[in-house]
Amino acid sequence: MKDYYEILGVGRNASINDIKKAYRKLARKYHPDLNPGDKTAEQRFKEINEAHETLKDPEKKKQYDLYGSLGAHGPGPGAGGPGRGGDFEGFDFNSSGSSTFGDIFETIFGNMGEPRARSGRRPGGRRGPEPGEDLHYSMNLSFMDAANGIETTIQVSHRQPCAACKGKGIDAASKQSTCPACGGRGRVQKQSGFMKFGSVCPNCGGSGVLPGAPCRACGGDGRVETTSRLRVRIPAGVDNDSKVRIAGKGNAGRDGGPAGDLIITVRVAPHKVFRRSGHDLEMTLPVTYAEAALGAKIEIPTLEGSALFKVPPGTACGQRLRLKGKGIINPKTRENGDLYVEIRIVPPSTKDLKVRELLKEIERVAPYDPREELRR
Repeated sequence: MKDYYEILGVGRNASINDIKKAYRKLARKYHPDLNPGDKTAEQRFKEINEAHETLKDPEKKKQYDLYGSLGAHGPGPGAGGPGRGGDFEGFDFNSSGSSTFGDIFETIFGNMGEPRARSGRRPGGRRGPEPGEDLHYSMNLSFMDAANGIETTIQVSHRQPCAACKGKGIDAASKQSTCPACGGRGRVQKQSGFMKFGSVCPNCGGSGVLPGAPCRACGGDGRVETTSRLRVRIPAGVDNDSKVRIAGKGNAGRDGGPAGDLIITVRVAPHKVFRRSGHDLEMTLPVTYAEAALGAKIEIPTLEGSALFKVPPGTACGQRLRLKGKGIINPKTRENGDLYVEIRIVPPSTKDLKVRELLKEIERVAPYDPREELRR
């Protein structure tokens, strides 16, 4: 006697849902149309179908669990049970239930979703509003414009609702008609070998009607291409490759759907003085021997203009000094980073004999060994 639970690969305590899930998985694997000429797969499919027909029905399952068969009360030949002998001739996949074989084979044979016309519009009209696509735009900014923010005008090409058809994509003078391919049912049946299954009508997209002639102005898309000038504001603090989203400035939606967004990718040019590190700025400040040794007040550039910067006495070459709050603003927190100033001591020209004598005099008066730590 055949063990139907073993055939489906489930335990005897499996629920009806588990049994159906196992059946669908095995049926996809062993169906004869997917294994042409494979007698083993054909026989396996018969056994799977036989087991499923018994175990999916609570009453039949109960009787099978008690007696090991359906007995005299089981279905006769051709009813789909064990008495049927695995005969699946004319198996109908046009079921309306959820997760049925009709759904499975509709996907397998390429009917994935509703077909679209070449214009992008679904045959038979769209099912409800569709949002418009986002548009992408690349903008080149100077370092200072990116740091301080800028408001500017750009020109973009985008799709807007067609005035001729008011965004419907259908010629206003034409009328709807019943789809001749499906007779208004929205579904058609296909025959493949010994099985038949239903699928969405490719001619009307499942609506059962043909909406009429496509609009000549937009080709049925419901939108037309246009070029617009937009005033956009780039916030202060954007970095290279930052993206600024302008809501509702992308392509118009279809059938009253919301418009997409305009996404601006920012490209920031380097600065001749400043280097960016997150929201901090870095710069190199050249100073003389005297300024580093004695200290000095030096005018330096910042994002806000010139500022007086204090170099402490005894500042070493390579030392980093911080100017708090003089970095780039964080667009989210609205707080500024810091400006880090790296000191670079520039020696004087020694072409003049007097300069060389003075430097030697300094060494004589104030001798020191800058490499003392290297020998420790």
